[in-house]
Amino acid sequence: MRGDDSRSGLSDDEMREFPDGTVYTETVVHSPPEQFIADVPYQVAIIDVEGRGRVTVRITGKEPRDRARIGDRVSFVERRGGVPYYSKASAPETHPIDS
Repeated sequence: MRGDDSRSGLSDDEMREFPDGTVYTETVVHSPPEQFIADVPYQVAIIDVEGRGRVTVRITGKEPRDRARIGDRVSFVERRGGVPYYSKASAPETHPIDS
């Protein structure tokens, strides 16, 4: 039996190799189900995966500076328990122009 993510239409194989995405919406969970109490607070987001639709993911990092905002680019980190984890993509380095 082939597993699919019914929301995004992605197969299990496609979900193993998520490309980068852009945060469509996000929230920080403070009152989780019992099995996730140790993770509080944690961020979940729906991201636009380039050319593949939207997918619900966890965002790594607990500090406010690590959180992704709507419109931020995010990069795939790993899958844990079938859940894709992403982190906020690093901003490109900027260098002042020498005068």
